[in-house]
Amino acid sequence: MEARRSAPCVEKKYGSELVEGMIIDDYFFPVNEVHLSAKAFSLMTNLGLLKINNVQLLEGLEYLSNKLRLLDWHRYPLKSLPSNLQLDKIVEFKMCYSRIEELWKGIKHLNMLKVMKLSHSENLIKTPDFTEAPNLEELYLEGCTKLRKVHPSLLLHNKLIFVESLKILILSGCLKLRKFPHVVGSMECLQELLLDGTDIKELPLSIEHLFGLVQLTLNDCKNLSSLPVAISSFQCLRNLKLSGCSKLKKFPQIVTTMEDLSELNLDGTSITEVPSSIELLPGLELLNLNDCKNFARVPSSINGLKSLKTLNLSGCCKLENVPDTLGQVESLEELDISETAVRRPPSSVFLMKNLRTLSFSGCNGPPSSASWHLHLPFNLMGKSSCLVALMLPSLSGLRSLTKLDLSDCGLGEGAIPSDIGNLHSLNELYLSKNNFVTLPASINSLLNLKELEMEDCKRLQFLPQLPPNIIFVKVNGCSSLVTLLGALKLCKSNGIVIECIDSLKLLRNNGWAILMLREYLEAVSDPLKDFSTVIPGSKIPKWFMYQNEGSSITVTRPSYLYNMNKIVGYAICCVFHVPRHSTRIKKRRHSYELQCCMDGSDRGFFITFGGKFSHSGSDHLWLLFLSPRECYDRRWIFESNHFKLSFNDAREKYDMAGSGTGLKVKRCGFHPVYMHEVEELDQTTKQWTHFTSYNLYESDHDFLDQIWK
Repeated sequence: MEARRSAPCVEKKYGSELVEGMIIDDYFFPVNEVHLSAKAFSLMTNLGLLKINNVQLLEGLEYLSNKLRLLDWHRYPLKSLPSNLQLDKIVEFKMCYSRIEELWKGIKHLNMLKVMKLSHSENLIKTPDFTEAPNLEELYLEGCTKLRKVHPSLLLHNKLIFVESLKILILSGCLKLRKFPHVVGSMECLQELLLDGTDIKELPLSIEHLFGLVQLTLNDCKNLSSLPVAISSFQCLRNLKLSGCSKLKKFPQIVTTMEDLSELNLDGTSITEVPSSIELLPGLELLNLNDCKNFARVPSSINGLKSLKTLNLSGCCKLENVPDTLGQVESLEELDISETAVRRPPSSVFLMKNLRTLSFSGCNGPPSSASWHLHLPFNLMGKSSCLVALMLPSLSGLRSLTKLDLSDCGLGEGAIPSDIGNLHSLNELYLSKNNFVTLPASINSLLNLKELEMEDCKRLQFLPQLPPNIIFVKVNGCSSLVTLLGALKLCKSNGIVIECIDSLKLLRNNGWAILMLREYLEAVSDPLKDFSTVIPGSKIPKWFMYQNEGSSITVTRPSYLYNMNKIVGYAICCVFHVPRHSTRIKKRRHSYELQCCMDGSDRGFFITFGGKFSHSGSDHLWLLFLSPRECYDRRWIFESNHFKLSFNDAREKYDMAGSGTGLKVKRCGFHPVYMHEVEELDQTTKQWTHFTSYNLYESDHDFLDQIWK
């Protein structure tokens, strides 16, 4: 070995024949600093193990030891191997990411070879001769994008006969491979066959000889148009993946019970239905039909899938109904019917006691039948008479449900069943893009609810009292929202985030941020974490003791140092602005991330919101309250004579999604919150608990302005 890194026994002639193993990993050396000499290898006649990663061969390579048992050369830099190479003792041969075009010519005795890995060798044109490789168990050719031909010794005119011991065959990413060979004789050892992304159009009927297959993947085979019935006779098959096979229009009938098949992925195919014989898959746990645009029927025999846990029908836009027998699949835990034409799901679905996740997101569009609208109450219809909203029966039977997504379902006022409060296991509730004015009051009974999302609910005017353990609330883009008063009255959670971005009617009353903070502090007597809210606003409340123009504020010799025992926490805020209709947002999906940090601490606070909001170009106020415990955990030290708080565009700071997102902090503030300020809340809020969103208009501005001040 030459150049800057070398071993004495390699540099000198004597002793080299004693070397039996050599490992060189560029992890320990700078890139391209290790260079190997061809002469050095010619002296290592007893080398049995060679493991090399990304090194240079300036003089080519003329010899490698005939005693090699392991050859692992990652990123081999040459086009071929030495012509005199003997590999009769080789057990594992690995040359992933190499530049090799052809390994060798002719036949080599590979009697002991068990593993060959040539993955991502993008220049490899054809495979070596496998005539004398009877014990080969694993062959990896994934990502060999120029591979057009497999040597006739493996195929023997497209017939696999010489490698009966083969366990794993990976040809994924061989983009130019158009035909899979016929199989002759028993190949019961082959367990994994991966053909993802190849150019094959069909599998041969002789694939029935691969009856030991456990995994068969054909993801993204864009030209695959049919499957042989023989696939349904694989008794050992556990995973069958056909995702993205866009020309596949039919799934074959299942002719015999396949008890071991647990995953069937048909997402992105062109199939119109699955056969009624699917009931012969009693062990199936996952059935994925996502984005099957032509899929229109779920067979009633689906109740035969006694082990099914996940059923994904999302994006099956022609699917109008699901059978009532689906409710008999007691094992089902996840059901996704989003973006389908289903408007009246069977009541049996809402009685599934083990269901944990249920999504109807986007089930709101043109009716599948012109007469549907004649049977619907007016309050269940969307803004247009040509849209049909989702119809929901009682929800009480979903006793195990932890996540419910009813976003964009056209739900009007009163369309959400009042018994939603009986979903005592619910953690996440998504109701964005609906048409209701308020939520059922029973929502405050959802004791385990942590996240509530109601973005772009244009008719939402006010919030009911939220459940006590809520953590995240998003009402961004709710343009009719005029009040938040009372929403946190029952709050007991130590830490809550409320986002009201682009809910511009809240601008009428500038005091909402402070009212919400005080309401939170009254409800949570001893907060241990933080409170955060973002609402429309362009001014720092006068209540803040320290204020400054710009994106940072420095506090020197704070007066509260002499009253630390009376402080319950610290309030921090900033006013930020996003330019109207950012061109970056128009071009691609985008999100903003605003960070608050303190000098001397590497742990900051963030808010993140989608680029679809703040298109109006208005200013917003971010108010953050930190408990002393949270400050201690993050090493934010306010008990000092000097500290600095800063706000910045986190994506620009860390060069995420490019710089110059346009997010600008205009001004900021800091305020130590004293115990007596929290106690004053009781009298203030009691005067307002009887008000609703309907009487919070111009006549009330003076009162709120006094609170603001």
